[in-house]
Amino acid sequence: MDPVILTTDRLVLRPVGPDDTDAVYEAAQDPDIQRWTTIPSPYLREHAAGFTHEMVPDGWTDGSAFTFGVFLPSGELVGMLGITMRCLGVGEVGFWATKEHRGNGYITEATVAASRWAFTDLSVDRVEWRAEVGNAGSRAVAERAGFILEGTLRSAINNKGVRRDSWIGSLLPSDLCLPSTAPYLPARS
Repeated sequence: MDPVILTTDRLVLRPVGPDDTDAVYEAAQDPDIQRWTTIPSPYLREHAAGFTHEMVPDGWTDGSAFTFGVFLPSGELVGMLGITMRCLGVGEVGFWATKEHRGNGYITEATVAASRWAFTDLSVDRVEWRAEVGNAGSRAVAERAGFILEGTLRSAINNKGVRRDSWIGSLLPSDLCLPSTAPYLPARS
């Protein structure tokens, strides 16, 4: 798939590339990003270069992952967001925010925009969100974006060689007043 650019009232979401390597590297030095995400720690410049030169373009090319840098219109990086395809019709969103821009609602806004795009352009019928239990910031973003918390998965994340429990939630097209590609028949209690 050719990369796309999404815009919201306050943001530009676009794939990062080689020109963004320094900004990604600097942002990823934040101990909270290294703690709560599965990026390497310590995060080296070569990790940022591999991400911006290879991982992001390859994900778009093969349709496995659609990664966006989240930018202010001025070009300042405020975060990163990706939708990774897990199986037919299901994507998983992951994100982080730069320390300076947390608490402004930017990542919530980006998550809604990217999920809407996944529902309408990728024929996704479910976007999942997962975060290590205890990552209250990520959970707050997901809940503000409309995700419904579905529970806790035991030993579901391997973060730097340690198995950890994970929260899981989902967003469906109907949560954003959009149609699904297939009918949904919820279980009856």
